[in-house]
This record gives sequence, structure tokens and C-alpha cells, in this order.
Amino acid sequence: MKKPYYTVKDVITMTGITKRTLHYYDEIHLLKPGSYSNKGYRLYNQEDVQKLRMILLLKELDLSLKEIAVIIQMPKQEQKDVLKGHYEAMQLKKQRLDRTLTNLEEFIAGKDIYNLDVFQDGDILPLKEQYHMEAKYVYGNTEKFQEMEKNMQHIPDEEKAAIFESFDQNMQDVFKQFANLSKESPASENVQQVVQEWKSSLEQFMTCDNEILHCIAYTYKKDKAFQAYINQFGDDTLNEFVYQAIMQYCGDEKQKPSPYRINSPN
Repeated sequence: MKKPYYTVKDVITMTGITKRTLHYYDEIHLLKPGSYSNKGYRLYNQEDVQKLRMILLLKELDLSLKEIAVIIQMPKQEQKDVLKGHYEAMQLKKQRLDRTLTNLEEFIAGKDIYNLDVFQDGDILPLKEQYHMEAKYVYGNTEKFQEMEKNMQHIPDEEKAAIFESFDQNMQDVFKQFANLSKESPASENVQQVVQEWKSSLEQFMTCDNEILHCIAYTYKKDKAFQAYINQFGDDTLNEFVYQAIMQYCGDEKQKPSPYRINSPN
């Protein structure tokens, strides 16, 4: 027949909890022993051990000892309702963690930070929105940027998101094509066709004359954020190759500096 009470040593052996933790739970009245021996040693009954297992489970769920103290006093159905809400919160945490791990894996593999799916929850702006705000600070006073903002103003947010998603994909495809052709001359027919495709994508948002093309080309050449973004599709000179290809398209072999002053995001 099993003995009705367990010593501290018994409880440690059965659960793996430390003596110090068990004593601490007693001190804060989270788990009081059911009885004491004649010599004053703590004795725990089966109900106490079951309660301890519940405490250990809740602790494993990342709940604080204060929260645990409240929950273990609740009726069983109320406990289940509270834990259901905690389960749903943990599912959201798991989704965020999975997304973070995927982003980390992609970043280690060489994906540019611009394309990472981070900061979708909370107060920090998503990266693409951060880049848009940064562009506004740098180019917001130019006629072309204001033209783009005006063109996008009356488009519903969902449609706008789809347009930008398509634009991002087009840009990635274009830079991959530049990378594949990087051994050719920037003036070659194949490369110039890609420049035309690149320009067509931009013209969804604004009129692209030579002045704005110079500005963008210069940004690709000098801006560290754009260098990193473009060069992920090839080697560390791809941004320079794209710059030269655009300048050739503009009929400007001397590659004179941009008429705009570019402020680095750094």
C-alpha cells in the first residue's frame, strides 16, 4: 500500500524539482505541504503532488508565479478557459517566431534586408514602409516624387499593396537579368532591353525623363542601402554595372553626377 505522504526527497525524485524551489513555493504560499512530521519536516500528499505538477505545467507555459497562484485557485473549467486564451496567444508568438527564424535563415543565405518579412506586428514599421518613409525624406521635395505620391493617393490600400508587391517582384526579376548579362557591355542590345523594362516598371508611378533616370542611377551607384539590395542578385559590382547601363540608355557616356543631392540613409 502506498504511503499517504511524501517527503521532500520523494517529491524531488518523482518530479525533478529542486529542494530550493520546493521550499520557495512553500515560503510564498504557492504550494504548502499537506502536513509536517513530528520532527517538523514537510510532508506532501497526493493532492499536493498533483497541484505541483499543475504549477510546473503552467510555469512551462511561461506564466509568472503570480499568474499561476491565481489560476490554480480557479475551478477546472475556468482554468481551461484561461489556458485557451493563453494557447491562442502562444500560437501567435509561435507564428512570429517561425517568421523570424525564416527571415534569419533567408538573411544568412544572402537575401537583402529589404525583402525580409519582419516588423509586421507592433510599433516598428515594416521594412518596406521604412524605406518608403526614407525615400520621402530624401526625395519628398522633388517634382517626380510628388507626382508619384499624387498618382497613388486615390488607390485603395489593398490595391496599392498589390501594386507594390508586383513592382517589387518586377524589380527583382530585372536585377536578376542584369546579373545574368553583367559580362556583356552595358551598351549591348540585351542589356539596354532590360533597362527599358526597368524604366517601364517605374513609369507605373511617374514620368521617367533623363533627369529622373540620372537621379536613380546615381542613387544605385552611391547609396549603400541600394548597393546592398542590388548586389544581392550578383556580385559587389552589379550596382555599378546597372548604373553604367542606365547612363548608356540616357545617351550619357560621360556619366555626369546626379542633379539631385542624395542623402545617405546612414
